[in-house]
Amino acid sequence: MQRWTVRPEGSNWGDFGADDELGRVNLLGSEQVLKGVREVREGKVFCLSLPLDLPGGMVLNPRRKPPRLAATERDGVPYMNFAMETLDASAIDVLSDDQVTLSLQYSTQWDSLAHVGALFDPLGDGVAAKLYYNGYRAGEDVLGPDHAEDGHDCGSHGTGARKLGIENFAVKGMQGRGVLVDLARRYGRDRKLVGHAELMAVMEADKVVVEPGDMLVLRTGFAEVVMEMAGNPDADVLHHSCAVLDGADEKLLAWITDSKIAAICADNYAVEAYPAREREGRKSLLPLHHHCLFKLGLPLAELWYLRDLAEWLAQHQRNRFLLTAPPLRLPGAVGSPVTPIATV
Repeated sequence: MQRWTVRPEGSNWGDFGADDELGRVNLLGSEQVLKGVREVREGKVFCLSLPLDLPGGMVLNPRRKPPRLAATERDGVPYMNFAMETLDASAIDVLSDDQVTLSLQYSTQWDSLAHVGALFDPLGDGVAAKLYYNGYRAGEDVLGPDHAEDGHDCGSHGTGARKLGIENFAVKGMQGRGVLVDLARRYGRDRKLVGHAELMAVMEADKVVVEPGDMLVLRTGFAEVVMEMAGNPDADVLHHSCAVLDGADEKLLAWITDSKIAAICADNYAVEAYPAREREGRKSLLPLHHHCLFKLGLPLAELWYLRDLAEWLAQHQRNRFLLTAPPLRLPGAVGSPVTPIATV
């Protein structure tokens, strides 16, 4: 069955192939990896992940629970500090082995292209369907619990993305040249809606040049506020802190399209303001997600920790680096924790 004959205005559906599941991630080829490698001069490494038990609590998103670590068990016995002599009297080994229950987008994360879709009429027949990037369909390509009950094969997970799952990014590697734009250095920690004009002003002032295939990395200072709260986040403070992209700014969305960047990685929650500025008519509440994930196949990353990298780059009058950020190779997942590494 042909998934679509009409594609959303401004989308790139089909440009990378009828069955493409990578979108703009296709731009992260060997040439882009080499561009990143050429930015490595000191061999210095920065971890860009928060501790994955932050922000703490559930104030940022009431659906997402903090990770819960527990020992693995055998016959009801937890294997933490487990003396193997109980199995073999001659053994001197002590074994610890654990497991985790984790919301995959609780902390530092990637969104897959199956994370946000939209209602759209793909055949031009007046019938809207739930779709994702490149016309992949809810109920056929992205399955929920109701589809498992209908006898669909959802694998061992019960739900999941048959197409557009996060494992596609893992196989690709998510490595290339990162380019930092330091909004926190310009705007501080006050809440600031950043549209095209504001973003361009910062990039021009800091001599930041973004080229096709680059991964745009945005520091707002939000993750630093989260770190300082040490697992006890204040919802009101967080929702009124730091710069955030104005997803309702059409000029900003057009620039994202024209720039041909491969990804946007930010240190804040959702990358864009939620809910977006009020607009008339039927609309997306997350217009930047809609534009990037649904139309362009351009992945978004959230809650990265960028302070140390940003300070080092500023001291050395640089803004480019080798970025390596593969997600978990977890088939069917629509998001993933990630431990991004910047090498300078």
